[in-house]
Amino acid sequence: MSRFDLTPPTDAQRETITSGLSADEHRVLLQHGTEAAFCGVFLDNKKTGVYTCRFCGLPLFRSSAKFDSGTGWPSFFQPYDDAHIRYIRDTSYGMVRTEEVCARCGSHLGHVFPDGPPPTGQRHCLNSVSLSFTEQGQPLPDVLGRGTPEGAPDAG
Repeated sequence: MSRFDLTPPTDAQRETITSGLSADEHRVLLQHGTEAAFCGVFLDNKKTGVYTCRFCGLPLFRSSAKFDSGTGWPSFFQPYDDAHIRYIRDTSYGMVRTEEVCARCGSHLGHVFPDGPPPTGQRHCLNSVSLSFTEQGQPLPDVLGRGTPEGAPDAG
C-alpha cells in the first residue's frame, strides 16, 4: 500500500491543472496520445532522481530503474510503487497491449511490455510529456497540496 494519497484530484484541481497543459501534454495525458519516438526530453536523461506524473505529481519511477531500450521512449523495468500504476487492456490500432495510467489521476503514461531486463522482465515504455523529473536531493512535487508522506524520500 502506498504512503502517498491516491485520492483523485478534485474537479476544481483537475480543471486548474488541465488549463495549464500544453497542447502536446493535453493530447497525450488526457486523450491517450503518443509522442514521436526519439524526441522526448527524458529519453537521454541520465540524472539521478524520480520521475513523477506530469498531471498530479505522483512518483512513478526511480531513475535507478531506467534503461536504454532502444525504442525511442524512456523505459523503466520497475515502478516506484506498484500501487501508483493502473493497467488497462488496450486494443486500439489492431493491437493488444497493456496501457499504463497514473493510479491517482488516470493520466495516460504509455504501455508496458514483457520484454524488459531482469529482475522484472518488464519494459514500461513511457511518453516524456507524461512525466516530470525531480533531481535527487530536491523535494518531490506536491501538485495537489497534500504534503509529502512522513518518511517518504526526497527524489532519490
